[in-house]
Amino acid sequence: MLYLLAEWLNFEGLFNLVRYQTFRAGATLLTALFIGMFIGPRFINMLRVRQGKGQPIREDGPQTHLAKVGTPTMGGLMILVALALAMVLWMDPRSPIVWACLLVTLGFGAIGFMDDFDKVTKKSHRGVSGKVRLLLEFVVAGVAAWLIVGETNTFLYVPFFSGRGIELGLFYYLFAAVVMVGAGNAVNLTDGLDGLATMPVIIAAGTFALIAYLVGRADFSAYLGIPHVPTAGELAILCAGIMGACLAFLWFNAPPAAVFMGDTGSLALGGALGAIAVATQHEIVLAIVGGLFVAEALSVIIQVFWFKRTGRRIFLMAPIHHHFEQKGWKESTVVVRFWIISIVLALIGLATLKVR
Repeated sequence: MLYLLAEWLNFEGLFNLVRYQTFRAGATLLTALFIGMFIGPRFINMLRVRQGKGQPIREDGPQTHLAKVGTPTMGGLMILVALALAMVLWMDPRSPIVWACLLVTLGFGAIGFMDDFDKVTKKSHRGVSGKVRLLLEFVVAGVAAWLIVGETNTFLYVPFFSGRGIELGLFYYLFAAVVMVGAGNAVNLTDGLDGLATMPVIIAAGTFALIAYLVGRADFSAYLGIPHVPTAGELAILCAGIMGACLAFLWFNAPPAAVFMGDTGSLALGGALGAIAVATQHEIVLAIVGGLFVAEALSVIIQVFWFKRTGRRIFLMAPIHHHFEQKGWKESTVVVRFWIISIVLALIGLATLKVR
């Protein structure tokens, strides 16, 4: 909205600042942060009144979690509202690639909302059928992949190699959808402790804000030997909005959490990271930067596979953050140490931009 207004005024005076993606990224972060902080208490009170007992807590989980009974969920709505309003103010609405990523963010958020609503109303942790959820996620991701490829190509670029890409052709559409769905569910599995998923998402979003900006610049992308996507720079604004909205949410989600983001938030944020990685053609780098999410998802897959084959468990409990809780680590210890791992992985991911 403000970008079109500034353009109509020929970017004169202070409106010249709106021309720059870096300025709008910073403004989006602060706008989402302030909106989130402002609506947070009202959202939490509304959710507490409407949900009564809040998110159902699994009785077979860590016993320390039973103290969280009554904490409201669907806090992801607060993140999405703050993000959407900030984006409306500062994004260039003519960018198809941003709309594609927003489609995944809001679409996955709607699917997560359905799941959270089902859990709260039925007072069960089961929610919507996994098959139904995956089907809806792949429909949304498939449409987004089609929109994104219209702005990019069907190459899979490999880190550490300058300009090297593998042409996947039509298979790329399926690959892109799998990246988005996989990222959404990986973040969803990570969201099991107060603040555990939020800060790694902020770190990953900050990393991809820089990547998106560099990919969108012909000079920087040529210098670094990374793929150039002319419209990708606008995604830095989306990444900044995610950071601001998540920082506001973390204020209320810090231990002991006053609200959980629920699938509404975790699916949306994970899907957004997946879509941004596809749009910037840095899908493999997402697996590095979001290595914590990958580890959480793999721990569940390995646990289920091994238990069905042998009747025994590899981890004391999956996802892996519960394994460390069962080993005696305090919740805050697990969270902070996982944050540190996320920072290290983000630095390794950024290193792939130069080591080519």
